[in-house]
Amino acid sequence: MTRPRSPVLLDTNVILECFRVGSWRALSSGYGLRTVEACFTETQAGFPRRRPELRIDPVYLKNTLRAVHAVMGRELAAVAVRAPDILLDEGERVLWAHALTRSDAWVFCGPDKASLRMGIRLGFKDRRIALETLLDAVGHRPNEALRKAYTASWLKQALAELRIAEGLDRL
Repeated sequence: MTRPRSPVLLDTNVILECFRVGSWRALSSGYGLRTVEACFTETQAGFPRRRPELRIDPVYLKNTLRAVHAVMGRELAAVAVRAPDILLDEGERVLWAHALTRSDAWVFCGPDKASLRMGIRLGFKDRRIALETLLDAVGHRPNEALRKAYTASWLKQALAELRIAEGLDRL
């Protein structure tokens, strides 16, 4: 697979999974990774109770991300107006608000099904990418197996099922 050159938008779960499997250095070296302040903050939630491999040094994380974007109320309102029935978690809602302001060819990495539904509904199905795909493209094999929701096969199946649920199975 050819490595995407587009900015990669990451949700909290992807960041946590990368640290869990020992793949953050490979991912952050291979791509211009971006997230939003809400997701960055979520990576630090519950820090003392986390297993050591999930404790993320905030200074290191910030230094290895291309950007941590702030999102304003008007941008958040745009998400609510475009898909009021999709209940996104806070981090995904803010990340989608940021994505919708971008004019470049970003890709979005995150396995949350509500977030996948949002991508389908707004016509961004082809901008969804699995963590496994990103790591494969930079030639990295994680120390531990990725959880199923971070694999390319899971993403492909989930997107197909959600397209049917959204009534887009004929497109």
